[in-house]
Amino acid sequence: MSHTDPIADMLTRINNAVMAEKKDVLIPLSGIKREIAQVLKREGYIADYKVDKAEFPPHMTIELKYNGPKENVISGIKRISKPGRRVYVGVEEIPKVLGGLGIAVISTSKGILTGKECERHNIGGEVLLHVW
Repeated sequence: MSHTDPIADMLTRINNAVMAEKKDVLIPLSGIKREIAQVLKREGYIADYKVDKAEFPPHMTIELKYNGPKENVISGIKRISKPGRRVYVGVEEIPKVLGGLGIAVISTSKGILTGKECERHNIGGEVLLHVW
């Protein structure tokens, strides 16, 4: 199955699993999706992720994180830079998501980082998504 935007597919799967109150979601594996999952785990938006390369095609299982019985940590997730319209920012233009309550995930020359990490390293890049 061919996808023109695999990151948007990942975000849609996560959003659908959140709305259905699932505890985990299965996502086809790629390097950039793994790095996005690392950022989401580091920032506390997901509980954990596991990579399974034993089966074909390889996939990743993301374990969603809940505050209460039906209160998910991820209340919103949105793709910003798309294949038809790339969005690049410099270090002075890094967006603040919900006034700092969310994170901007940015693809940089040093890998996939959050907006705060980009400011710390003084680099800009492509804004992939916002999570809040």
